[in-house]
Amino acid sequence: MKNRIFTGAPSEALAGYAKAVIDGTTIHVSGTTGRDPLTNLFPEDPGQQARNALASIQATLREAGSSLADAVVSRVYVSDPEAAAAVTPVLGEVFADIRPTSTFLICQIPAPGARVEIEITASRSTA
Repeated sequence: MKNRIFTGAPSEALAGYAKAVIDGTTIHVSGTTGRDPLTNLFPEDPGQQARNALASIQATLREAGSSLADAVVSRVYVSDPEAAAAVTPVLGEVFADIRPTSTFLICQIPAPGARVEIEITASRSTA
């Protein structure tokens, strides 16, 4: 499937999803949690989890020929108001000049220790 990007995470096969789907000039990146890339553990700080998730998303978008600068939609899910307060400034730093549409929800995240999950839709040039 050349219009799909996979990371090899066991959950991709278990739940039947791709890290990203490229649909013409649009790239849909699945919800991404903020595990530390070296330890594979979730940092306690939700702001750091957001930074880790965004770095993972950026790497996926680059593989698809795009970047966070091309984000048009962001969907952010946090576990509680404290996480929301820690994640919001991180989003502000990253998206200050990009200004995608945004949905931000407080909800349960089905990964023990995860306090933030971010989903991005981006565009890319066909040139």
